[in-house]
Amino acid sequence: MNHTHHQTLAWHETLELHELVAFQSIGLMKLKNGLNNIQDHNLYNIYLQTIQELEVNLKELLQFYPFAPHPGPSSEYRVTDSFLAGDLLAFAKTSVRNYGIAITETSTPALRAVFKKQLNLAINCHERIYNYMYNNGLYPSYDLNKLLNHDMMLAKRALTM
Repeated sequence: MNHTHHQTLAWHETLELHELVAFQSIGLMKLKNGLNNIQDHNLYNIYLQTIQELEVNLKELLQFYPFAPHPGPSSEYRVTDSFLAGDLLAFAKTSVRNYGIAITETSTPALRAVFKKQLNLAINCHERIYNYMYNNGLYPSYDLNKLLNHDMMLAKRALTM
């Protein structure tokens, strides 16, 4: 892997990496579970190609995990407030994105109104947790080790199914 610029990934790109690995691992498991139920030959081949592509994606993305930021030996990180805050921040960011996408696919006015209301709640949630982290000096510093180790286990389970 050509990784010339930085020895360590930035924390925000590490979170994006986490989101993609977790999402694709779960998707891969669903596709593999569904494979045996497919009757149509063409659909079976489409599933098979998608499975192969996701496996390649995961293997490529997992190569970046050694470059993810890790806390120094002095910091005793457990599941601390800072880790939990970071986890909520990632969840809030994803929620805002998901609602933004959902709204662009909505034509029913009543459903659009609910999506908009809930999008604003998600934006407020993100703002609350961001401000908490910023004000407490946690914004870039929480530990992702546990999150990333969970991703790697999930991906390996999906790859070996």
